Amino acid sequence: MTNLALTAFVLAFFIAGMSRPFLLVLAYAYIDIVSPQKIGWGPLGSLSISLVAFVLAVVMWAAREDKSGMRLSSRQGLMLALLVYCGLTTLGADFPVEAAAKWDWVWKALIFAIFLPLTLRTRLRIEALTLIMVLGVAVITIDGALKTLAGGGGYGELKLLVNDNTGLYEGSIISTVSICTIPLAFWLATYGTVFRPGWMVRLFAIGVSFSAILMPVGTQARTGLICVAVLGLLKLRSTRRRATYLVLIGLGAAIAMPLLPASFTERMSTIQDHKADQSASTRVAVWQWTIEFAKTHPFGGGFDAFRQDTVSYDKVITATDGNSTAVRTEHVLEHGRAYHSSYFEMLGEQGYPGLGLWLLLHILGVVQMERIRRRYKTDPPDGMAWISPLADALQQAQIVYLVGGSFVGIAFQPFCYMLVGLQCGLAAYVGRLDEAAMEAQRQARLLRRPPAPAAAPAIAVRHPSTAGPLLGDGTPR
Repeated sequence: MTNLALTAFVLAFFIAGMSRPFLLVLAYAYIDIVSPQKIGWGPLGSLSISLVAFVLAVVMWAAREDKSGMRLSSRQGLMLALLVYCGLTTLGADFPVEAAAKWDWVWKALIFAIFLPLTLRTRLRIEALTLIMVLGVAVITIDGALKTLAGGGGYGELKLLVNDNTGLYEGSIISTVSICTIPLAFWLATYGTVFRPGWMVRLFAIGVSFSAILMPVGTQARTGLICVAVLGLLKLRSTRRRATYLVLIGLGAAIAMPLLPASFTERMSTIQDHKADQSASTRVAVWQWTIEFAKTHPFGGGFDAFRQDTVSYDKVITATDGNSTAVRTEHVLEHGRAYHSSYFEMLGEQGYPGLGLWLLLHILGVVQMERIRRRYKTDPPDGMAWISPLADALQQAQIVYLVGGSFVGIAFQPFCYMLVGLQCGLAAYVGRLDEAAMEAQRQARLLRRPPAPAAAPAIAVRHPSTAGPLLGDGTPR
């Protein structure tokens, strides 16, 4: 039944998109986030429905969508440059087969993010994409939250919709991305038009946010706990009643701490001392290796260049027996360990140029959203009160992603590029509002301009014949 329901849902998306092309854009976003082809076992699993949705969305947009005033922004240009650069490094990658496998989905994520702002021409479309992104992630987190509450969590043990430790179904990645969606969920509950704000919508947003917060508990991913703390600090700026907010946060933490499983608190305690945890020690060693690798490979080694690394480190092991504690050091040698950081992922795979393009892309996004947030924060025009809160939510989501990306390799995660595309779409929408306002002011000035005085009637003057021909008249009198 699950397979039939998913197949019918995807087919309905495709059929509806034939008359409403933007629905195909939403279909691609849904497929890329939820991956129904992994859940289903029939036609969904045998067809590349993600590629089908991508091609249909682009073709139908080219054939039927309005393209007036279309232009690429500077951030879309940066993504295009990053796409070309990654293609070149893939051609000369140290591991051609593995690099080609990663390139197979990276190029689609970048192309879609470049294409996405061209389709986000209205508020409804911006909201619809935000809604699909939040609900798509919620499909995964709600399932994970229910299993966590039922006692099915644990590091590497929480089984989500599918038993696939890749993409959004990997523990650290879903822990980071789920926290990114919390500010977007509350924006939808406050300013949404597809589902009108009300107690039921707000209650659902609270439930989605609660399920997102449970992801770090269920997966026991330390990255998720850091993301929760960062989002809490960011929310402090946009909260009006800060004292109440801090009290509620304190009470919530005090109530939650005794209820958390012992395995979770033990794992979170290793944040303070990475030498006591093999996973954390490996990350630091791989980061040091990547820095040395970039010195001799400034343009990177292509996708999956980490496969050639060899790292060694000393792990501190503490054993307590009664009142005595014994501390010993164990030397560990490992090969081919992943970067576990988006920043070192970019440095090792794409070198300094790729890392520079990637950082510039995201830094400009944070700055761009801050400008829009401030501009529409005070006395926004009629009907534009939603713009500043959305810019704030998108900025918070991106900062959480950038912090979480310090500890997990999500530099090319498709969801994050959808977030970038959504930011570019909002900026383009604001730009069109500015152009419309400037045109309205120009028309108003033309209407207020006094009419030009009537020209004096021409008077014919007869010159004496000795004066020669008149200026411009070649016939002598």
